[in-house]
Amino acid sequence: MYLEDRQRELTEAMDTQGLWPADSPWVRRAILDTVPRHDFAPDQLWTWNGRDQYVPVDRGRDPDRWADHVYAGPEDSAITQIMDGLPSSSLSCVAVVADMLDSLMLEPGHRVLEVGTGAGWNAGLLAARAGAGKATSVEVDAELADTARARLTAAGFDVAVHTGDGNAGWPAAAPYDRVIATYAVDEIPWTWIEQTRPGGRLVVPWGRLGHVALTVADDGKSATGWVQGLGMFMPSRGTDQGREYHAIRGDGPPDRTVRVERDLRPLADVHLVFALRVSHPDIRITTEDTGEGLTVRLHDGDSSWATATTDQTGTVAAYEGGPRHLLAEVDAGRRHWEERGSPGLWDFGMTVAPDGQHVWSGTADAGPYMP
Repeated sequence: MYLEDRQRELTEAMDTQGLWPADSPWVRRAILDTVPRHDFAPDQLWTWNGRDQYVPVDRGRDPDRWADHVYAGPEDSAITQIMDGLPSSSLSCVAVVADMLDSLMLEPGHRVLEVGTGAGWNAGLLAARAGAGKATSVEVDAELADTARARLTAAGFDVAVHTGDGNAGWPAAAPYDRVIATYAVDEIPWTWIEQTRPGGRLVVPWGRLGHVALTVADDGKSATGWVQGLGMFMPSRGTDQGREYHAIRGDGPPDRTVRVERDLRPLADVHLVFALRVSHPDIRITTEDTGEGLTVRLHDGDSSWATATTDQTGTVAAYEGGPRHLLAEVDAGRRHWEERGSPGLWDFGMTVAPDGQHVWSGTADAGPYMP
């Protein structure tokens, strides 16, 4: 009963926040009725203990807490696997799954490729829409692939689940009408576009922030499309995720005090944050509203960090460590954004060709956004 209560609460939160896609009503039905999320959740989930490690949440020992993690908030994922102390697979948050499926524009009868099977839940959603024998999914982890295949079969979904490198796609079943990735890539593999028919559509998480929807050109020689949202996904297996802020910051004193002359509050604006992700892709930005002011933390995943705090009077205290001057770099990126007219998140798009990709703002022929 508690599981059903948590499912209902999540549904109500999605309703209240208007997160179900109006143009794709099938998504709501599939998530709530046809492909229940808990049917694809393993009996052991993982959660951060708030200090130094991820700890298990076992269904057998604490079913209510397990249900809390399966059906947390619309923006909360459920971690299903830990490798080397870091999350390596998850049930993605419901709001982003719904948004990406809406962006995919999947229709019954479409041949669809998913890269990154994970627990198999998203593959089940695809199969529920496309139909029996229309969905192909690739998973690099053989154990995850086997488990997902068993879950999908038990749930009555005909999905071809293969073990392999998702970046290579699955050419044996190409061409596809639709391709969707459930892990993030900085460079979109050209193989995915090659395996999509002209006019076909791809939805791909890009780097640490945002997902894009691309349409393959009629000649098959490029794919172009727009940023769709701010979903965050784990990178492909084997990607170096870099060091966390606390590991770079350490416990010692900062290397220098920094003078900050501009208001920090715009750094909490999602549109500016995305623009900075484009112009300075290796700088990671987090903000925290303390109620008495705003704290901004920056790091590059390697050796440099910065912290700036502003109080209600606008007074800023800022410190840095490491060889890079991250606050100055971010301010330069912010000025570039302002000079370009402060484009919003949905003003950005991407074009991918065999020789590479570039992100643009406004129109595809505007040239790269990079300063």
